[in-house]
Amino acid sequence: MAKKSKTEDYQTAVIDALNTVLEMELAGVVRYTHYSLMIFGYNRIPIVSWLRGQATESLDHANKAGELITNLGGHPSLSIGPLLETHNHDVGDILRESLAHEKASLDCYRKLLKLVEGESVMLEEYAREMIYTEELHLGEVDKMLRKPGDVAPFHR
Repeated sequence: MAKKSKTEDYQTAVIDALNTVLEMELAGVVRYTHYSLMIFGYNRIPIVSWLRGQATESLDHANKAGELITNLGGHPSLSIGPLLETHNHDVGDILRESLAHEKASLDCYRKLLKLVEGESVMLEEYAREMIYTEELHLGEVDKMLRKPGDVAPFHR
């Protein structure tokens, strides 16, 4: 078997990183959909709406990653990233779990950026855009975890 070239090694590493992103985003679809089904109480409607919006956005992000994988000649993964079922469905618990998931997704995008930096403008811009989006999500969840009137960030 012929040894892979440096270009082939790089392409394989990028496809692997994108597949990790795809799996994390698909996990987000499942996670946020599940959470939306488990919300009860007076504030159910806006919280369910927000969670379902997050699920839709995760699916959009998964589709983007999958398109990039196939653009590079790769095969999109059928796996789903880690799913944690704590059976804690208090809104605060759900938001803390969401915070952890968003951090893990952000780490995947940062690894991708580090890999493609200076190699591909398209992939660099994609990674930067997704890092921006994930950081915004972290900020939103962080604000939702604060008590009314608290301006200091929640313990990330």
